[in-house]
This record gives sequence, structure tokens and C-alpha cells, in this order.
Amino acid sequence: MANTPLIITQEPFIPLNSLVLITGVNGLIASHIVDQLLSAGYRVRGTVRNKARCAWVEPFFTTRYGVNRIEVIEVPNITAPGIWNAHVAGVSAVITVAGVAWLDDRDVPKAVNEELKCLYGLLDAAKMHSNTVQAFIYTSSSWAAYTPKVGIRRTLTEESWNHEAVALAEDSGIPDAEKGLAPFMAIKVKVEEALWDWVAREKPTFTFNAMLISTVTGPILDPDNQSASTAGLVRALYNGKPKEALDVIPTFGPQSSIDARDAGRLYLGVLVSGLTGSRVYGSAEQFSWNQTLDILKELYPKKKDWVKLPSSNQIDETEIPVDIPFSLLRTVGQEGWTGLKESIKDAAESFAPTGQC
Repeated sequence: MANTPLIITQEPFIPLNSLVLITGVNGLIASHIVDQLLSAGYRVRGTVRNKARCAWVEPFFTTRYGVNRIEVIEVPNITAPGIWNAHVAGVSAVITVAGVAWLDDRDVPKAVNEELKCLYGLLDAAKMHSNTVQAFIYTSSSWAAYTPKVGIRRTLTEESWNHEAVALAEDSGIPDAEKGLAPFMAIKVKVEEALWDWVAREKPTFTFNAMLISTVTGPILDPDNQSASTAGLVRALYNGKPKEALDVIPTFGPQSSIDARDAGRLYLGVLVSGLTGSRVYGSAEQFSWNQTLDILKELYPKKKDWVKLPSSNQIDETEIPVDIPFSLLRTVGQEGWTGLKESIKDAAESFAPTGQC
């Protein structure tokens, strides 16, 4: 599944060889979007905040796909007024992945305001260049739709919003230390809602979609240079780093997962299909981190120094829509999701020394 060759099954809405702007290309999700778009035949203008620190990006993709396929530009302050106008010039699509909010943010209004400075700037620049920009994709989160919980069955729709997290984040009677990830989830809700309001108000000529991506696993493209976000937690489990694993994983609880390559292909599918006005769920499989640890133990039976996780193997039972994501995957020749076990295996093989099984 994961190594299925890309086969574009229709005339692309955004023609191949078009230039696509992608923000934060050094990160886990964005690097895989870049990988899938270059593989399909698009060109990429990628942004990073510090080009010297991200010097690996351009040579990495140039080695894979040849010269003149990717350019990397430095945008140190992604919230600065007018910063995006020149960078959006000449592109056919904008994919925004970089953000300024952090998991431990507690001042929701401040974080929302900072996120929107960047995103409104990108949207305004895209509208200014509407003679070339045909598509805009915003990276949201599955947490903008719901909070995963053990023992609760429900069915999500495109109209599902995590107002429960917003209420919890705004409850002054609850100490911040007891709110968990609710403030971050509330940020994702409020930012995405504001963007849909912008689209309704401004009525841009380009397509607009939000990608509700869940916990990302799968291979790390350059493990020497990428901390790799949630895929990095798989590496922490493999390496037996209790502090790195135990400081973060228990705060997540049960989650849904998606392979990084599948996530990248969802974005590609939007550019190919011309989809617009949708909230696309990137959620393949419900899982627990103990389940991930069990897969690693099975893959590497010789290793003994495994971290012990306090969380259980119980999973969330939310039913998440697949019609739109599956249709997007089919536009690039893939049927269905990459399974969790394959995703974890490929993640480990991207950073583990050979011969360790």
C-alpha cells in the first residue's frame, strides 16, 4: 500500500509542472506533501523560518527529483504584514502547514490572533494574485472536530466542531493545569472557523479546503535533520527515551492515526480533483500508543530496553467520514489507507539501524 506508484487518474485541476507554495517544508507533514507533489510532477516553492538551519531541504529533494523542482525561501516572521505578497506571486496553489501555536499554549485569544495574522496574510495575498492562484489548502486538525475519548461512540460529519474543548478552555473555574490539550484544540477550532468566515465574506475565486489531519506516523524523510513531530514519538519509543515519550504521550490519550505518505497524497488529491468547500478528515485508524509500542516490540524482538507507558490499549470509537479522503486517494491511484502496522514499521525502518530485528 505505502509504496503504490502514483498514477494520476484524471486531468489535474492544477496542471502538472505548476508551482505550489508550501509553508514549513522542513516539518513532518509538509515534507511529505512536498515529496508527493514533486513525485507527481509539480514544482514547489517552500518556506522555512531559518534557511541555514534547514539547509538540508533543498539538496534532499533535488537529489530525489532533480534540479529546478524546488526552491526554498526564508520567511523568519510569518505574521508580518504583507510578508506573503511576493512569495505568492506566480504560484498556482497555496498549502499552508506552518503555524505559531504550541501544544502548551494557554492564552487562546492571543494564539488565535497570531495564527490569523499569518493565515489572513496568506489568503489576502492569494486573492491579490487570483489571476494565478487557483487553490488554497489550510492544514487544520482532527481536534478541531472532536476530542477523542475512550468508550464514546459517535459519528462525525463536516459540520462537527469541537466546541466542547472551547468551553473547557474558556472555563475560568478550571485551573489551566487541568485543561490538558483543550486550549490548543480551541485554538484550532477558532482559527478554522475564522478562515471559513473569511471565505464566505471574501468569496475568492480559488478553491478552499481544510485538512483535518490526525496523529501522523510513517517514515521520517530525513531523520538526521527532522525531529518529526508525532513520528518522532515513535522514534522516542524505539530509542527507549522515557522522558521524551512520557512527557508527551500520556497527554494525548487515544487518537486516530494517518500515515504521513497518505496525508501528503490527500493534499495532492485536492490539487488533482479540484475539490472545494470541504473539511477533509485525514484519520485512518484509531489507535493507542501502547499499541504502537507492541508493534515495535514485535518488529524488534531482540531489543529489551522498552519504555513502559501508563496509558492503556483502549481506543476511541468515533466513526470518521472516509468518502471524500478515499475519493482523493483514488485520484492518485491508491485504494484506502496505509495500515498502522505498516506505517509504524516504515517509520522505524527510516531511523533504526539495519540488522536490529
